[in-house]
Amino acid sequence: MPPVVKNIIMLNVLLLLAYYAVGSVFGIDLNRLLGLYFPKSEQFKPLQIVTHMFMHGGFLHLFFNMYALFIFGPILENVWGPKRFFIFYMVCGLGAAFTHELVIFFQYNHLVQSLSPENLQLVLNEGTALLNKGQGFVDPTMQSLQILLNTPTIGASGAIFGVLLAFGVLFPNTQLMLLFPPIALRAKYLVIGYGAIELYLAVTQPGSDIAHVAHLGGMLFGYLLIRYWRKTTNTLY
Repeated sequence: MPPVVKNIIMLNVLLLLAYYAVGSVFGIDLNRLLGLYFPKSEQFKPLQIVTHMFMHGGFLHLFFNMYALFIFGPILENVWGPKRFFIFYMVCGLGAAFTHELVIFFQYNHLVQSLSPENLQLVLNEGTALLNKGQGFVDPTMQSLQILLNTPTIGASGAIFGVLLAFGVLFPNTQLMLLFPPIALRAKYLVIGYGAIELYLAVTQPGSDIAHVAHLGGMLFGYLLIRYWRKTTNTLY
């Protein structure tokens, strides 16, 4: 396994173990410390822009992301080299975060316009403390804003979808055997299928716990970076 893929997987596994250990021993939720919040939240820290990409909510969340990286990542890293692959992975992850935060920005503005200045300030000043006590506002708009500002985004999915996109672009006709259902499919059709599903879910389930727009953002930024590399270099490797 090439070094960047190996180290990314190891870091994600170690942080999941730390999440369990620190939560069990000290009662501290690392996902709430290192997950990404909207900048208007009092819990937002600039470091979260990077750290959220390496945090996961549980074993299955980690497994599916790292399994996809294990399958597709080594091929791309061997083709591009460690430096370019690492740049690509980070750009996709950060692009996914930017896309997700942009959607939250529009949601935030929509909610703010429905609140009086007093109620808005009440949510900003006391929303986090109340939520930590398991309490929410009675007003549904205030409650929605409270949850929006205090829900962290975690996971490597945006970067992983970028990796999947890159594999489909570089090796479009490679035959892949799916597990569910067990059928053979060319890489380009797999990427198109995933993209279509994520777009559908993003439109039909805007309040979902899964950041479908972030997945699309990872694919979009990955595609734009590949296009940029193709214009500025003779080859992609």
